Amino acid sequence: MPITPTPKIWMNGDLVAWEDATIHVLTHTLHYGTGVFEGIRAYETADGPAVFRLTDHIVRLHHSAKIIGIEIPYTVDELVAATKATVASTGLDACYVRPIAYLGYGEMGLNTLPCTVDVAIACWPWGAYLGDDAVEKGVRMKISSWTRHEHNTMPPASKTTGNYVNSSLAKVEALKAGYDEAIMLAPNGLVAECTGENIFVGRHDMLLTPPLSAGALEGITQHSVMTIARDLGYDVRVDNLARSDLYIADEAFVCGTAAEVSSINSVDDREIPCPGPKTRAIAEIYARAVRGQEDRYKDWCELAG
Repeated sequence: MPITPTPKIWMNGDLVAWEDATIHVLTHTLHYGTGVFEGIRAYETADGPAVFRLTDHIVRLHHSAKIIGIEIPYTVDELVAATKATVASTGLDACYVRPIAYLGYGEMGLNTLPCTVDVAIACWPWGAYLGDDAVEKGVRMKISSWTRHEHNTMPPASKTTGNYVNSSLAKVEALKAGYDEAIMLAPNGLVAECTGENIFVGRHDMLLTPPLSAGALEGITQHSVMTIARDLGYDVRVDNLARSDLYIADEAFVCGTAAEVSSINSVDDREIPCPGPKTRAIAEIYARAVRGQEDRYKDWCELAG
């Protein structure tokens, strides 16, 4: 989706004009992919723009950095405050937020130890990643020919910039084949996640989602969905899924910051009932929760102003 510029981007402690937020062509992360990022959304609420689970996202940014050996030079609280200031500077009621910590200009080569760490936070308007009608209409999925990273190859628990070459290959393959999104399998053949979303499958009155050991990223939206589902009385379990479990699912959906909650209508051209009753109920509450309209989840919304 095209990016619509906003007035300011936060870079290393300062809000700078959008057009001035540039880096050198020899920036280390551009060449080697050793950076970490987050995808976050701010929503319009009755009290003003609020960033959904902001602190949890910034904590995960720090965890991602620790996994790949980067020390972010700003605390969680400092980056939370910087994110709120950046969102406020846009003047938007709702936006997508992209914090990134990357290795900057001045060192080249595979040794990252001497590199400086730069941090930036940008915001812009961004609609539903898989379409505004993704809950009711659903998305067509295919099992990717590309395998999800193995834990001792590229740690999937870290939201690392370079890891997403794997996801991009799978996404483009799916789009070229006429599908909306791809499902990635772990090296052992079990379901890991999609290119940018966690996956849930309904079977035998349960909702199942793959474990981190299968290569799934520990999703913040995933955690929100599991909380909502359990509060609705659903039996939610973290367990391994084979691709055949997808084909015979009673219902299925994906979730993520960009995709929010989106139904799956088919996998490898095997139709799945869509939208399922659990999917619809969860999606409706999630849509209200992110906008501060569900009292029990109000603490998930952190006001930007």
